[in-house]
Amino acid sequence: MNDSSTTGPASPVVIDFWCELQCPDCRTALDDVRALRERYGDRAELRLRHFPLEKHRHSFAAAQAAEEAVEQGKGWEYVEAVLARVEDLDRKGEPLLVEVAGELGLDAEEFDTALVDGRHILIVDADQAEGKAIGVTGTPTYVVGGERLDGGKSQDGLRERVEEITDRLLARG
Repeated sequence: MNDSSTTGPASPVVIDFWCELQCPDCRTALDDVRALRERYGDRAELRLRHFPLEKHRHSFAAAQAAEEAVEQGKGWEYVEAVLARVEDLDRKGEPLLVEVAGELGLDAEEFDTALVDGRHILIVDADQAEGKAIGVTGTPTYVVGGERLDGGKSQDGLRERVEEITDRLLARG
């Protein structure tokens, strides 16, 4: 999920948020994500990056569905709605992904088609490959200014570290 528009002369600081939509820790991290978006506004670009884990059988489909939500203009809303229902996703699988789309007023039929035709697989595969290449092993993980911050084991102090690096990068501006 990436919006390359800038409002000022300086480019925003990019914060990559490596996430998996069937991950309870990523659901917990949403409070930090919201706080970061609120704190930095357009001075930071918070990008969702997909890192589906093999232990969660619906995570790859969920990542594809999130990309369809981006196409339909409600990427973050969809991500938050799916993460809020991690247990439901575990139980219901892909039908839940289509159901959430409908609840958000998105074209649920198009979601179903996108999951069948695999139109977003390349984006998800590319994110996952890049994540592995830079050392992402679990979710949530943030990458800011080339520094990788792993929240998969513990999220204690994680947002503060992200803010510290982001503030330093913005000060250099």
